[in-house]
Amino acid sequence: MLAWKKGTKIFLRNLKTLDSFRSASFRFYFFGMMGQWASVSMLMITQSLLVYRLTGSAAILGILALATAVPQMLLFMVGGALADRFPKKRLIQIGQSAAGAMALVVAITLSTGYMSSENPGSWWVLMVTSVIQGIFGAMAIPARQAIIPELLEIDMVMNALALNTMGTNIFRLVAPAVAGFLIDTLGFAAVFYIMAGLYLMAIILTAFIPSTRRAAAGGRSTLTDAREGLNYIRGHRTIFLVLIYAIFYIVLFMPYQMMLPIFADTIIKVGATGLGVMQSVAGVGALVASLAMASFPNRKRGFIVLAGGMVAGIGLVILAFSHSWYLSLAAMFIIGTGQASHSTTLMTTLQTLADAEYLGRVMSILMMNQGLSGLGTFFVGLLSQGIGIQRSIGGFAIALILLSFSFLVFLPRIRRL
Repeated sequence: MLAWKKGTKIFLRNLKTLDSFRSASFRFYFFGMMGQWASVSMLMITQSLLVYRLTGSAAILGILALATAVPQMLLFMVGGALADRFPKKRLIQIGQSAAGAMALVVAITLSTGYMSSENPGSWWVLMVTSVIQGIFGAMAIPARQAIIPELLEIDMVMNALALNTMGTNIFRLVAPAVAGFLIDTLGFAAVFYIMAGLYLMAIILTAFIPSTRRAAAGGRSTLTDAREGLNYIRGHRTIFLVLIYAIFYIVLFMPYQMMLPIFADTIIKVGATGLGVMQSVAGVGALVASLAMASFPNRKRGFIVLAGGMVAGIGLVILAFSHSWYLSLAAMFIIGTGQASHSTTLMTTLQTLADAEYLGRVMSILMMNQGLSGLGTFFVGLLSQGIGIQRSIGGFAIALILLSFSFLVFLPRIRRL
């Protein structure tokens, strides 16, 4: 309890400190992201649960994840180059507009009755909207990450990212539970209409973010900039190793999110409301970790990245083999804590290691991992058809623990960052 109070006190002091470092810019960014954070947190359970109830297939869940993953993996480096060349605020708004439009399309097809279990194959709508979201997300996500150092002094980036993670996790705490309750009471269509409205709010608020600096294009093509970014990453061994770990972490860890409806509906049997509560408990763990990260000095970043990966893996092993509601909630808390510790410190590490002119492209590789998570989900879905969802997720989690331990022991370059 004393540690919690101390972390909260230091966090609030850091929040006030931001006021003396052009904090108005960051506040506009923070509030502009709120609608997006809420919508993304609701989508975490709504889309995957909808697909599972329409099809009853883990393999199709994996295919849906792959539909988002392929364009992200193909285009994220281009998106990073765009973030280094064009106004990041505009790229963010384009991504928000596309996501809001796709939520509206899904809502309409649900409310008209076209997409339903009585119309086999109607889930193709979700496949198409996922592909479109993947394309525009590839352009917007690197811009969202790379804009933060332009809004604050460099020594405040760690705190800003912790605040950013805290904001995300507040909505991860509340929005999934709200979405689950709304699904059980009003249906899926209502949730997608709400998400479309939240994206509209995000577009309006994001417009108030001040224009930030950007690198001059210099007459070069976007693909040339992308190749130059890859060469920079290959030549910077520490950044390269951190990104390699991040790639494997995402492939091994993230598939559980898309598969969580199977645990909620068929293993623990708690329905949409219970699924939302599980995601919210993970949000509680992430919020606790975010408060702690906001109070930590800017040291031992490499160790925290790897330790966070191990903690997340341990929580995932518990979840994979649990049949108890309360044990599953405890596992979700551990997962949220490890995930937030890992992701916040990972982004801070890369943002402080990378040169400013390459930051967008470096972050685009990190954001490409979101596409790779879809690839991991696809493989988990296929494995689940043969060995079951619990063994598939559990096996991936054990591999993540072993990978994190190996990096800790055999790569002191990363551990001592």
